[in-house]
Amino acid sequence: MQGGIFITKRPNKTDELVNENIRFKEVLVIGPNGEQLGIKMRREALEAAYDYELDLFCVAPQATPPVCKIMDYGKYRFELQKKNKEAKKNQHVTEVKPLRLSPVIDKHDFETKLKHAREWLEEGMKVKLDMRFKGRMMTRIEVGQKIMNDFIQEVSDIASVDKPAIMEGRTMSVVVTPKKTK
Repeated sequence: MQGGIFITKRPNKTDELVNENIRFKEVLVIGPNGEQLGIKMRREALEAAYDYELDLFCVAPQATPPVCKIMDYGKYRFELQKKNKEAKKNQHVTEVKPLRLSPVIDKHDFETKLKHAREWLEEGMKVKLDMRFKGRMMTRIEVGQKIMNDFIQEVSDIASVDKPAIMEGRTMSVVVTPKKTK
């Protein structure tokens, strides 16, 4: 092809069956107030919609005959978008905050990490505790287990264990979730 430009029709979002896009020969028409206007030819249904100064929207294209409703399509789309936006705004995504402990952690460091974990749990976030074992510490896993249990005990009033402590290679992990408050 020599310098040709290909123009393809961009598909509308799900190619809505509205007004002229409806290609069925006969349709069951529902009026703007919910009353049934009966089975009409496509052209008659479009004229009925134009008489009301509204749109013809196909609500059930799989039905026999397809069901079309006379409505203000612009208002319908706006309400649908508004409802979807509201639903998206109301959904809550739980964040998992990581905390890394060590089997040889100092008391002050332990308390600082505990303070951070409590803040996150009170905000409704999950906390994943990781205990890293390096070198010879692998022979003393029970020391790390004790520190992990002490940490869980300290936050047990506001949190519960979601995923119990498991060893993954040289790392012991546990996930704590905030308790439901009602």
